[in-house]
Amino acid sequence: MPRACGSQKVLAAAGVASRRVAEDMIVAGRVRVNGAVVDQLGSRIFPETDLVDVDGVAVQLDATKRYVMLNKPTGVVSSMRDDRGRPDLRGFTDAWPERLFNVGRLDAETSGLLVLTNDGELAHVLAHPSFGVTKVYIAKVSGRVSPQTIGRLTRGVELEDGPIAADRARLLDTSQDTSLVELTLHSGRNRIVRRMMAEVGHPVDELVRRRFGPLHLGSLPAGEARELTTVERGALLTLSRRAPGETTPPGADQETP
Repeated sequence: MPRACGSQKVLAAAGVASRRVAEDMIVAGRVRVNGAVVDQLGSRIFPETDLVDVDGVAVQLDATKRYVMLNKPTGVVSSMRDDRGRPDLRGFTDAWPERLFNVGRLDAETSGLLVLTNDGELAHVLAHPSFGVTKVYIAKVSGRVSPQTIGRLTRGVELEDGPIAADRARLLDTSQDTSLVELTLHSGRNRIVRRMMAEVGHPVDELVRRRFGPLHLGSLPAGEARELTTVERGALLTLSRRAPGETTPPGADQETP
């Protein structure tokens, strides 16, 4: 049977603030439990079942859930076990005892931000395009990209599996031989950035994913992984809880295709 704990104790254990500061948050009406404001000291929380947020930001109470950011290097496939013997993600998860899996995929020659977790419900929200979670890519492409080409990317291009438009596109730099283009997309279609850029006549030479939803790769070196901070976890869980009317589908705790 789930055990109830004092609300300030739960917040302190979750790393939100010290117990004294948590008491001030509660009295100020900044804490909600299951959507209702809790402003009385001594109120009880069931950490295993209750949903808690502070200032509208979700608080992780389930300590069994793990959230990791990896800067995936090129040459590594986005799988926990590759049946062709290629380098996979297993070498980046040894530091954590949980069985982690990747949220979505980056192709082998694309580097950048990949989320590893054991939270199937969150993984479903992050990976499914219907929730509109955006990803930001920086592509080094062949040739000089024009403003007209940037406009075409945002208006949409026709691919063999249907039309696609970037949520945002921006030219960062250009020379005679190469250009740097930033693309923001919520599509999860296979190799979508490479196919879009090829369609407009600028094949991708190098590609890195810098952002995934509220997460930013920052200065994390290629091939390194770290746990998400309390703030980052809160941002992800807030996003997950705002997903309308969704439940975890069968198999959501498996690798995302």
